[in-house]
Amino acid sequence: MNVEKRPQFVHVVSHGPQCLDGVTAAVVITRYYRTATVLPHFSSNADINETLRAVVCEPRDAAHEVWITDISWTDPAVDRHLQTLLDRGVRVYWIDHHRTALERFREGAVHVRLTDCVLSEEFAAARLTYAYLQARLIADGAANDWFTAVQPLVALADDNDRWCHQIPGSRELALTVGAMHDLDAYHQLASIDATVRYTPRMQEAAKRVQTDLRRSVAVAERSRVVHRLSQDDLCLVTAVCDGYASEIADAWGRAWPNSVFALYDVRSLSVSLRRSPDCTVDLSRLARSLGGGGHPAAAGCELPDLRGTIAEALANVVAAAIKPER
Repeated sequence: MNVEKRPQFVHVVSHGPQCLDGVTAAVVITRYYRTATVLPHFSSNADINETLRAVVCEPRDAAHEVWITDISWTDPAVDRHLQTLLDRGVRVYWIDHHRTALERFREGAVHVRLTDCVLSEEFAAARLTYAYLQARLIADGAANDWFTAVQPLVALADDNDRWCHQIPGSRELALTVGAMHDLDAYHQLASIDATVRYTPRMQEAAKRVQTDLRRSVAVAERSRVVHRLSQDDLCLVTAVCDGYASEIADAWGRAWPNSVFALYDVRSLSVSLRRSPDCTVDLSRLARSLGGGGHPAAAGCELPDLRGTIAEALANVVAAAIKPER
């Protein structure tokens, strides 16, 4: 008797859509599940709780999987929602490499009986995801050339996200992805060849990068404030930027040693935390204390109240300039 195979839906919730590592992790899963319907959902850290709660896995009579990559949640309501999906028979996987996520898991703050998870700081999320699925292919004795061909892209994403920059072009690719809109980067990388040759859409985005970068550097230079902190001769450098926080902090790290850089990014409406090469401040812990997360050398947070502070300062300036009509 032939049993009709149920349609398969794979929901990928990842960091993005302007994060090379998060987008590449989603692409890895897409190319592994080449016969399934893959539904990508990209989210910022600030919106991840809402994004995950919105994953409903319909229709119920289909086979569903949920993959959460390069990002983590903080709301106990998400734990309950994911567990409800698991109880329905949905498979739920989690792959992450951020220290704050790993610490929450070790502390027992994640209350979900996941199908499986890979939590490690050894590699970036895209590489962890690729290795996990590659091992599954080998164990199954299966072959998937389309999946295998994405390995060079994975290497570039891992090299950039861990700030190794030993593979030529990794940083340029990350900047290109950051300059693309909506799901454009995902769709372009999902069909990229083994040489990671830029598509015309990617070439257009790469051209925009240099213009946008120069503008953001100029904004940051004009708004920069340097604070000398008492502890260990530490320096705190703050500024406003329009994207490219890592590039700005990397350049400033040469001029301000032993420094933490806090850049308010008007593009993402979030704060990017970076440090100079000689600074030992654990930015993941700093970000976590501010409601965010990340890595020891690169982290971030939302600080929504900061927007109100900026608006209030703007109101004071404009109000002072308004002259009553005679």
